[in-house]
Amino acid sequence: MVLTDLEPVSRQSTAELIADRLRDAIMRGSLEPGEQLGEADLAAHFQVSRGPLREAMQRLVSEGLLHSIRNRGIFVTELTLDDVVDVYRSRRVIEGGALAMILDGRREEAYEALGPAVDAMRTAAERGDSAAVSDADQLFHQILVESSTSPRLVRAARTLLIETCMCMGALQTTYDDIRDQAAEHVALRDAIKNGDAADVGALLAEHLDDAVLRLRGKQSLRA
Repeated sequence: MVLTDLEPVSRQSTAELIADRLRDAIMRGSLEPGEQLGEADLAAHFQVSRGPLREAMQRLVSEGLLHSIRNRGIFVTELTLDDVVDVYRSRRVIEGGALAMILDGRREEAYEALGPAVDAMRTAAERGDSAAVSDADQLFHQILVESSTSPRLVRAARTLLIETCMCMGALQTTYDDIRDQAAEHVALRDAIKNGDAADVGALLAEHLDDAVLRLRGKQSLRA
């Protein structure tokens, strides 16, 4: 098939750009769980018609970040404790798969790629900046999946990582001492470079399982 009449697409569509902005706002907490999205206000904010805005919001509905209530509108999804558990179980599968691909010949590349995230986390921890530590934590796990070089795993991980931020909400971190949070990621990075494959996999699984336990405890204290 020769498609000589079709020009290549070099830029994101308006709907894609809006979807990216909305995802970031949800991840950062600018759009809070349960908050309703007003079409008129958002269209005015983005200076677009309602068509691309609706397309963008439907993309996020399909990703589970937004949900629609008939005759009421579209809202930012609120995650229950069961959702939190499901998010982290799903991350175990995705990140475990990415780790397996890394350990099969990409250890050094992953180790180097994870360096800036670890450095940022340690620096932020030393100055007591829990928000920056959480940002670096998110970046670490994003880079971990990207280091697998699997675009499908990267796509699957994107929504899960955003949902992780939604799980955290205003907590910023579940660690009593954020230096411990940084130290865990340092150990995981070092294990990726030199550790036994089974031990590295167990370390990642333990890290994600421990996050669920911490979130359960923190949310219980808030209740």
